[in-house]
Amino acid sequence: MDWNIVWAIWFALFALFEGVALADRRTGDTLSERTRAWFRTENSVAGRRIFASVWTTFCAWFLWHVLWQ
Repeated sequence: MDWNIVWAIWFALFALFEGVALADRRTGDTLSERTRAWFRTENSVAGRRIFASVWTTFCAWFLWHVLWQ
């Protein structure tokens, strides 16, 4: 299996789904809107802190993973 093709398809599908969500203008269907809803960032300080912690941890890990592992 060529993993470059698998990842290219994954990114293409994401771009397609996000593009459709952006084009239809309904509220709550983009990834950022879903993320806000899942973490309740718009009306919860705890949700904002949890999201910020998860995002920062992921970014730090991914940076280390790509550059130094």
